[in-house]
Amino acid sequence: MSPQVMPPLHLEYWRRLTDDTGIFQHAKFAIPDRHHGYTTDDNARALVAAVMWYRSEPTAECLSLISTYLAFVYHAQNEDGSFKNFMNYDRRFIEDVGSEDAFGRALWAIGYTQAECSLPDQYRYTSSVMLSRSLAYAQGLSSPRAKGYALIGLSQAILSADWPQVAGTATQLAVKAVVDFLGDALVTQYQAYRQTEWHWFEDSLTYGNAVLPWSLFKASEVCARSDWREVAQESLAFLDHLTLSPDGYFKPIGCQGWMVRGGTAALYDEQPIEAAEMVMAFQAAYQSLGNEQDRHSMERCYQWYLGKNSRGLPMIDPNSWGCYDGIERNGLNLNQGSESILSYLIAHMAMIHG
Repeated sequence: MSPQVMPPLHLEYWRRLTDDTGIFQHAKFAIPDRHHGYTTDDNARALVAAVMWYRSEPTAECLSLISTYLAFVYHAQNEDGSFKNFMNYDRRFIEDVGSEDAFGRALWAIGYTQAECSLPDQYRYTSSVMLSRSLAYAQGLSSPRAKGYALIGLSQAILSADWPQVAGTATQLAVKAVVDFLGDALVTQYQAYRQTEWHWFEDSLTYGNAVLPWSLFKASEVCARSDWREVAQESLAFLDHLTLSPDGYFKPIGCQGWMVRGGTAALYDEQPIEAAEMVMAFQAAYQSLGNEQDRHSMERCYQWYLGKNSRGLPMIDPNSWGCYDGIERNGLNLNQGSESILSYLIAHMAMIHG
């Protein structure tokens, strides 16, 4: 999809969800809900979105958002490299260590920031310090999605053109070793669960599925592993088949039941994160394989936000410019939390960058 024919990008709602601490987790309709405070999860996503925006429009406002989100993630990191996740509105974290998935998303954001050569050095140096601190903890991950997000962030960092100057050769070698370790772990898990009619990493498909093939496309480039790329290609094709409706639009697996091997995919709720991560997975596939069909698949998944979905309804609220939280059995979920708008922004900017 050419940027010239894409809808204009309105950023007002994103700004409204953000205060001087970070981005709020939830909203009641289009009003930030302070009861639920903030999460490292969402501030990591916001950091990725802001860095993607900065690549297109390196403005002072964008840099200010990057500083806010990076400061939140930096504040959330513990000395052992782990991250706290949930923070109340009073700026107090309510846990000592967050989930592994929150760790993985934080590492994705750190690596993405580290890799963006257009950013001022101090942002990238801060990211490099955090990334180095995370390496030992990353090797103890058990969640496959946490491994996937971590792989994406680490791979993105190591593939940046000026990595040795920013992080040093020793860190580069240490990061590559962790990428090799995590990539091998994901492929081993895939081989353990794969069967003739089931090309997946687990006995079920749940949330954030696309991060698994997406991460292996990125890691295969770092480690020059064609076998990892084949796993990424096969698993993404399997996921694509399960989420392609008979009418040709993207229909993510619903969170009200998911899909267990031998069963059927839950119809609802469809969530915005699934469309964004499918866009990113197909982008990684295109960059790795050069298959034009993957570009068409990116567009199909992106158009889920524009109304090419099971309800035929746009997911973007024309009044607030927020993104609805999902498609339910009886219509749209009219709340507009940060995960939803950030998913849309990431998908939109991925389409622009190609």
